[in-house]
Amino acid sequence: MDYKEVEQAAHRLAPVIHNVRVTRSHTFSDMSGCELYLKCENRQKTGSFKVRGAYNKLAKLKEEQGVSEVIASSAGNHAQGVAYASKCLGIHATIVMPKSTPIAKVQATAGYGAEVVLAGDCYDEAYAKAVSLQAESGAVFIHPFDDKDVIAGQGTIAYEILHDLPNVDVIVVPAGGGGLLSGIASYVKAINPRIQVVGVQAEGANAIVKSFQKKKHCTTKGVNTIADGIAVQNPGETTVALINEHVDQMVSVSDDEIASAILLLLEREKQVVEPSGAAPLAALLNHKLDCKGKRVVCVLSGGNIDVSFIHKVVEKGLLTRGRNMKFKTLMQDVPGALEQFCTVVRSQNANIIEVQYDRFQADLGLRETIIHMAVEVSGRAHGEALIKALNEAGYRSEVE
Repeated sequence: MDYKEVEQAAHRLAPVIHNVRVTRSHTFSDMSGCELYLKCENRQKTGSFKVRGAYNKLAKLKEEQGVSEVIASSAGNHAQGVAYASKCLGIHATIVMPKSTPIAKVQATAGYGAEVVLAGDCYDEAYAKAVSLQAESGAVFIHPFDDKDVIAGQGTIAYEILHDLPNVDVIVVPAGGGGLLSGIASYVKAINPRIQVVGVQAEGANAIVKSFQKKKHCTTKGVNTIADGIAVQNPGETTVALINEHVDQMVSVSDDEIASAILLLLEREKQVVEPSGAAPLAALLNHKLDCKGKRVVCVLSGGNIDVSFIHKVVEKGLLTRGRNMKFKTLMQDVPGALEQFCTVVRSQNANIIEVQYDRFQADLGLRETIIHMAVEVSGRAHGEALIKALNEAGYRSEVE
């Protein structure tokens, strides 16, 4: 892909999108040992980088072919990107979304003026419906990632990074279908091959990692991750080829690591970032790549996290970081026993969040019960000290 296509896309997009400048994070620089910067696409129009590729594709179609109707399938950010771009350009858009799509995302897409069709229980079924509707209407199908103009639009992030921080050493990018990663890597290597580009996937959706390792296009049988924005079984043929040619390294992160990164971004940077967008920071903070002393930019690709899902992610992040702990204890089921037990917990300055009794295990004595307790502590060392104090007080306690 010619780097000039990315620069042309940047000029198309300039009057339409936010140029969210690269900013340094002193907190994460200290935590990672590198000079760490953030490219906050969670603050982009529609809350995601996806508007870049969608607008570039639609603008070119209108310039060259006078297209007036498009169709797309998506469960999230691509839907909103196409809907917003269509509204800006005066193009009618039909977006097919799975029936399981959160209401907030459906409403946001419709709010940009798109016609929303709910079909199927997953993305693949929604895609099949979109293909059927496209054949009937003759509308142009807008692929979420495997399209050269979409890739060029996503690559404009690299164009902006190199203007803001021309001496950057490493750019870390999330990858699902590969449009964002291939666009950034293609432009960076054309302008300054010295700069390293690293892709990050979730462990439960690692088709591009496999493709990179085997140097051929690979798919996975399924996906299992909280990072729905990069949960792709079948990445693009075009994107994988570009990634294998231009990307320096591919790594993967666990859901626990992603959740912890989301929590850190909320606490330390006051940034709401969706799981896929937090993956690059998760890779840095969990030492999945060696960037000591280097200037590193993490691309936070989006912030469209479902509000009803945030508390689950926060809880998972607190557990991962040892801030919340769950344990069980065998104790006597007699009056005053719980009060005595809680006295020990209080002496260790732990805050009780939840208590559950379990009296129905067959091996329990007639006057015994198991207490399942969730507590808030300051970290792992504090949690270990609590368990030690309980055991020394005669309560057989173990972390769950």
